[in-house]
Amino acid sequence: MLHGISPLLEGEILSRLYKMGHGDYVLIADANYPADAHARHIITLPGTTSPEVLEAIRSVIPADAYDGPSVSLMKSEQASLLDVQKELVEVAAVDQEQFELVERFAFYEKANGAYLTIRTGETRTYANALLRKGVVMPFRGYPRPAQGIGPSK
Repeated sequence: MLHGISPLLEGEILSRLYKMGHGDYVLIADANYPADAHARHIITLPGTTSPEVLEAIRSVIPADAYDGPSVSLMKSEQASLLDVQKELVEVAAVDQEQFELVERFAFYEKANGAYLTIRTGETRTYANALLRKGVVMPFRGYPRPAQGIGPSK
């Protein structure tokens, strides 16, 4: 375990999130999502919920607010958001303008481009979220090397 890092974010997940560039997508998929048929890189976290996993991911990567929505949810047949979708919006911690509802088959098409898919054990339907990674800013607490220390030029 690491200090300040969710225990849900095991080594391979952290490595894949690290390798993502800004604008790349990570899909948090429910247990019913056809991930194996479409995923580029897939990791399975049985026994977890989609909101738990999205919250953990958002603790280490920012959402991209550059252009358009940074979080996409699969649209259900209901007129309003399902309870699980409300949870996903809450833990995504983005403004109203930064999330969108996407029709099911359009969501599949959009999600096909995801760099990473994390299949959860979530059994509630329409519990899928597509997150676009933003730019990671420098960590202000990281000390810069003192002059004369480090590799020579």
